[in-house]
Amino acid sequence: MKVLALDYGSARTGVAVSDPTGTVARPLGLVEYVDEPDGFKRLLDVIRVEQPEEIVVGLPLTLKGTHGDQADATTRFVESLRDVLEIPVETYDERFTSVLADGDDARAAAHLLSTYLEWRSARR
Repeated sequence: MKVLALDYGSARTGVAVSDPTGTVARPLGLVEYVDEPDGFKRLLDVIRVEQPEEIVVGLPLTLKGTHGDQADATTRFVESLRDVLEIPVETYDERFTSVLADGDDARAAAHLLSTYLEWRSARR
């Protein structure tokens, strides 16, 4: 199952995609200003081109595992995706992905996706 991952940010959103088997993740790039109509349209164009069967969005919980302002903004973004897409849009804890990717949004999305794919595989 092909999965697309998003490391959401109002200024820049990192995008990564898996191979068709849902095993290997690779950074795809970034989309700027997805909270604005043009940016959201550009993101939807990327999703249409990639044709994933599922989307996972990193949820930036606090170190204590609670929701802060950024997690609330991400939740609103996820809801806007769910309103227009017919594929599942899930969230996944991304507390440490941006740090591990050294600030590169697309690499952060790829790390998030790799972690998510491993977690999903272990659940089966």
